[in-house]
Amino acid sequence: MRTVVSGAAGFIGSHMCDRLLVEGHTVIGLDNLLTGSRRNTAHLENESRFRLLHQDITEHFDIEGPVDWVLNMASPASPKDYLENPIETLDVGSAGTRRMLELAREKGARFLLTSTSECYGDPLAHPQAETYWGNVNPVGPRSCYDESKRFAEALTMAYHRKFGLRTNIARIFNTYGPRMKLDDGRVVPAFLDQALRGEPMTIFGDGSQTRSFCYVSDLVDGLYRLLLSEERYPVNLGNPCELTILEFAQRIRQMTGSRSDITFLPLPEDDPKQRRPDISKARAVFGWEPKVPLDDGLRLTIEYFRDMHTVAA
Repeated sequence: MRTVVSGAAGFIGSHMCDRLLVEGHTVIGLDNLLTGSRRNTAHLENESRFRLLHQDITEHFDIEGPVDWVLNMASPASPKDYLENPIETLDVGSAGTRRMLELAREKGARFLLTSTSECYGDPLAHPQAETYWGNVNPVGPRSCYDESKRFAEALTMAYHRKFGLRTNIARIFNTYGPRMKLDDGRVVPAFLDQALRGEPMTIFGDGSQTRSFCYVSDLVDGLYRLLLSEERYPVNLGNPCELTILEFAQRIRQMTGSRSDITFLPLPEDDPKQRRPDISKARAVFGWEPKVPLDDGLRLTIEYFRDMHTVAA
């Protein structure tokens, strides 16, 4: 199998490349390094079946030879990144997705889109099932990411219906693990970075809003299983174990042995109040559910962040 992965130097993308290589694939990674890092694929430098190309998928590119799978995983994913790069985020979800779909069509390849739970916006239904159409502010500050992904889903389904392209769509919920950036801005790296530095841990809002955290190896396993399935409509991938942001901050503080205080700031506009996936479809269609307990995943992530702090020092 020969697979093209956009966003290959990103957090989840690099882990997906690892899984594909384990499964025997040859992998061509594409990344413009706007938010990705070559550090995430440095361990693959001597792997003959992996190649990373510096490529912006919103611009023209060619891939020589046959391609079996096309995985479109390119996009800024943290609020910090997509709020700083709103135009680029919209471009990669629209023009970038179109170019990756055209590649799959040209090569007769299977196509996977990594979408997001942000398609549900600030949900009024809980937990969120794939049949829920969402509560998204189309002109709010987060809309550059939400609408980029919603458009990418619509485009993917249009290619499936018009050209018979074999497509899969994954709606990814909060995922954590090694290779997240220290300055990512998302809750896991933010809390860990602050706790390890002994700085105040910042909670936006009163901490009662909820999230559900899935360890990256579980998420990648779900993506791989989805690729092997015949499901064409979106599938939620995430951990249904839900806790409040305040509970999560306290867990981080305890596990790191930090004495950081917890401080509270105003909740950003359109920030979701609750987030938990209904994964009934993933269980039924391809027998997937998360296996890594939160504390086990956090220990591995804390170890990675401690090492990053040592390197930074």
